[in-house]
Amino acid sequence: MEPLTKKEEEVMQVLWDLKKAFVKELLAKLPNENHYNTISTIIRNLETKKYVSHIAFGKTHQYFPLISKETYRKTFMKRALQQYFDNSYKNLVSFFVKEEKITDEELKEILELIKKKK
Repeated sequence: MEPLTKKEEEVMQVLWDLKKAFVKELLAKLPNENHYNTISTIIRNLETKKYVSHIAFGKTHQYFPLISKETYRKTFMKRALQQYFDNSYKNLVSFFVKEEKITDEELKEILELIKKKK
């Protein structure tokens, strides 16, 4: 699965929420600095990358995701784990602890989840 650019991810987030949408509908849900042609180009790039497909209604297209948000999340996290954390979940969690982005309570919840899995 080819990685997405930040803008492509932004468009995919909206499309995952809407389930299916025309470019105008995507544009309405995205920040105001976007233009119709820009979003149209991004969605066509997503189609080339096999993230979305469309149904044609005359000259207009309604787009829908081919890749679920969960599938993308798994791929994204696997790539991040490999590239930035030496494929170590310990390093990943340690990073958030050091950055003070995770609380003691959240760590306890994680430990409980691990215990329940065993």
